Amino acid sequence: MTNEIDAAGWYAAARRIDSPNFDARPLAAEITLLVIHNISLPPGEFGGPGVEQLFTNRLQPADHPYYATIASLRVSAHFYIRRDGELIQFVACGQRAWHAGISSWCGRERCNDFSIGVELEGSDEQLFADAQYVRLNELIHALRAAYPTLLDVAGHSDIAPGRKTDPGPCFDWKRVRWPFTP
Repeated sequence: MTNEIDAAGWYAAARRIDSPNFDARPLAAEITLLVIHNISLPPGEFGGPGVEQLFTNRLQPADHPYYATIASLRVSAHFYIRRDGELIQFVACGQRAWHAGISSWCGRERCNDFSIGVELEGSDEQLFADAQYVRLNELIHALRAAYPTLLDVAGHSDIAPGRKTDPGPCFDWKRVRWPFTP
């Protein structure tokens, strides 16, 4: 596998599943922020197809009681890292994924405009797997090589305080190699 991101914004090391939930970034918007999230569907359960189904508008409300509350959402992220380290890409980096919602960073509103969203399969209550940190750091390295304007990394809770809590207290920020060092 190569660790390069192509001109269209697709990472060759990721399995590609196209999400319809994206649009164009504003003209001249540079990618300056990486936002780390956590997600599990159903909540607290890992390994199933729920996240992929949510990001591709195929989540079935009858499959789980929680799904009935979120099946109509139109959300996505650029990347999703499963517990075993598998990396899936839903949206090209040059496009605006719908992951941040109402947000701000360093005085700038609408973080989706200038960020890349990375979802880690997990929850606020459980430690993340070693394989996820390995894959996240590989991804960061590739992103920094492709987008030298990428200057900051933050949690969803940092850009939407009071509204979001992820990646949560079990995420070990010391394991994130930022800026990337080999």
